[in-house]
Amino acid sequence: MAVPPSTYPRRLLPLFLGLFQAALLLFFALFVTYDEPSAQVEDTSLVANQVYSTFPFFQDIQVMLVVGLGLLLTFLPRYGFSSLTHNFLLLNFSMQWALVLQGLLHHFHHGQIHLDLHKLLISEFAAVTVVISVGAILGRASPCQLLVMATCEIPIYLASEWVIVTCLGVLDVGGTITIHIFSCYFGLGVSKALFRATEQPPHPKETPTSSSDLMSLVGTLILWVFWPSFVAVPCQPGDAQHRAILNTLLAMSASAITTVVASSLLERDGKLSPGHLQNGSLAGGVAIGVVADMAMPPVAALALGSLSAVACVLGFRYLSPLLGRKLTLHDQCGIHNLHGLPGILGAAASVVAVLVASKDTSAAGGQALYQAAGLAVAVGASLLAGLLTGAALRLPCLARPPERLCFDDSLYFKIQEQAESPGPDSSAEEGALALKE
Repeated sequence: MAVPPSTYPRRLLPLFLGLFQAALLLFFALFVTYDEPSAQVEDTSLVANQVYSTFPFFQDIQVMLVVGLGLLLTFLPRYGFSSLTHNFLLLNFSMQWALVLQGLLHHFHHGQIHLDLHKLLISEFAAVTVVISVGAILGRASPCQLLVMATCEIPIYLASEWVIVTCLGVLDVGGTITIHIFSCYFGLGVSKALFRATEQPPHPKETPTSSSDLMSLVGTLILWVFWPSFVAVPCQPGDAQHRAILNTLLAMSASAITTVVASSLLERDGKLSPGHLQNGSLAGGVAIGVVADMAMPPVAALALGSLSAVACVLGFRYLSPLLGRKLTLHDQCGIHNLHGLPGILGAAASVVAVLVASKDTSAAGGQALYQAAGLAVAVGASLLAGLLTGAALRLPCLARPPERLCFDDSLYFKIQEQAESPGPDSSAEEGALALKE
């Protein structure tokens, strides 16, 4: 029996996810296993120490991504259910997809992939790129479009990360170049191709309210608290990890204070902008990642945190409107201001840090060139791949939501208040009519 056109877009999501999870179950049954338990006491103690030293960081990162980032995206007042759920869904989908691809590319030996906590952590980092990128088109894309975007982005990220870290030898322990810059410009490329050259006018449902801004600010605070774990977990335990934690804390503390200063000075009445606080306070964590474990004085971390906050706030105030007018570039969550600008600033700082810290001038010059080349690869590859992915997302079968139902939970969720008191102008009926159109 034919599926009615009004329900066809809603059938796509369970069909897509059901087929994916079934294929993953088959793949895990055939190829994925755990390491055999060791009988030697020394090996058992080593594995236990690795688990106990890594798992607390892993849990911190889980709280960051599931709770902190999810709440940060709830600044859209009528899109809170969707923001939280889509973030949670994309995180799990992308992590599993990255786990499969990484296993096939790097860990497939004798017909088996041996799973451990470290491999899961690396897959989690890959998933971060997706949940950052979708911020550019949040509210104006369907869940199926977001899943297709994730399907395309993960392999491109893995290839880009391999070129930058393995081939070029770029130093980027906290993912400033490989994660933040890549995901930012991939998302902007998707946005540009998806919406083409049409300027997106302000939508009546995208204006934040005091309650939605408050929830978003709570997400910022959670991210701020746990961010040092995200930067420090890839470091070698010991001095490098200790230094990364300290530098991250200093940079983020400076960015929080500088955000308040910059936001107040930019407003004529001296009041603070919630949007500036939600993003500028985190800018130091983005910028410091690439140099977090390098030998540098504490004042450098403070300075980098302050500069990144200024760049983020100025980006929200001046650069985003300019890009919207001149390039018709839609960036719903301002990922260019939080991840792009501080990321570029951090990459530039890594060039300076390499030149200053090394006593071997020729080696330092070569590494500085590699750092710059890594930045160019991340920006170029992500933009090109994002444009191609955005063009693919324009397929009608992916059920892009109609403009009047963007930023509205009622298109994807059964809202209790609406179910109890439906009216002639209810969002549910509006959604059905729009889907038929």
